[in-house]
Order: sequence, then structure tokens, then C-alpha cells
Amino acid sequence: MNKIIWHKATVTRERREFLNGHRAGAVWLTGLSGSGKSTLAHAVEERLHSLGCRTFVFDGDNVRHGLCSDLGFSPEERSENLRRIAEMVKLFLDAGIIALCAFISPMREDRERVKALVGVDDFLEIYCDCSLEICEQRDVKGFYQKARAGIIKNYTGISAPYQEPEHPDLRLETGVVPLPECVEKVMQLLEGRGIVFQAGSITTK
Repeated sequence: MNKIIWHKATVTRERREFLNGHRAGAVWLTGLSGSGKSTLAHAVEERLHSLGCRTFVFDGDNVRHGLCSDLGFSPEERSENLRRIAEMVKLFLDAGIIALCAFISPMREDRERVKALVGVDDFLEIYCDCSLEICEQRDVKGFYQKARAGIIKNYTGISAPYQEPEHPDLRLETGVVPLPECVEKVMQLLEGRGIVFQAGSITTK
């Protein structure tokens, strides 16, 4: 028999959001390696921080250093990696935080599973649409070159597939659109969904 029972806190998410002055939300940035996901996530976080918002950036490499250090890059392990991240993001949403999540997350099925775990109303999918050619030009670590040489296996875009989002909340051509313009578009999305305002005031649910 399962003896694990969820303990409900008296300080609720809504009370934390009111204290923070903004709603919580999961901003999920997906795209090829080198498409600018992490760069954009941190730039958006800087803007939100300047407004007094509570934020945190979840980066693919950083998560794999700790929480998911035991996982490889097979399809099954990629799915488990994202499942763990989704469960962690849920806790941050309960804390009233805007979670900026930069993950390749190549398969639509996995992203849909994350959306279901996090909650449709809290999930914003942003597709960092950047050509493979530009991503390879940005690859200072040489991972794409090693993948093409067969040294790195299961590398997304080369030896493993990437399934583009069919209906993202926002599509950004991060290979050609300047970073400040991309940040503005993300901010407009957050405002449109009532998560933040430029003045940092909250819209209650």
C-alpha cells in the first residue's frame, strides 16, 4: 500500500504569487543545440529580474550535472530526463517562480508529456527556429563536427531526429532575429498570458 501522501501547505501558490507580484509560469524553449535557447532564457531572465520578478533558468547541461547525471542520451533516457525536469518545474511553479527552461527536447511526444505534467495553462512553448547550418557555425565546442564524424552518437540534428513544434506559443527565428527583439517578443507573450506586466504587477487567476 502506498503510504506517501501529498502534504498541502497553508502558504499556497496564489499567496506566493501575490507576494511576488506576478504569476508563475513555465517558459519552455526548444530547438537544436546552438539555436540560442540558453542565451535567450538568460536574457529574458535579466529583463524579468529588472522588474522584480522571481525567476530561475533550467539549462540542459546544468541539469545533467546533478539531477540527471545518471542518464545518457538514448530516446528512453532523454524522456526520463525531461520527466524529472517537469516534476521539478512543477515545484518551482508552486513556489510562484517563473521557470525558464532551455532544453533541446527533440520529440513532440516528450514535450506534450511535459506540458501535461506541468499543466497546459502554465506551459508556454517557444520554438527557437535556427537552421542547422547556423547552429553548426555557432558550435565552438565542436560537437556537431564530432557527431558528423561518428564520435558522438545520438546527436540531435545529425544522428538523432528533431521534431519541430507544430503549434508553439511563439516561434522565433533565432538565427537571424537579433536577441533584443527576441526578448521583446517573449515579454509580449508573458504579458499577453497575464504572467507579468512591464510594471511587474500581478494579474490574479
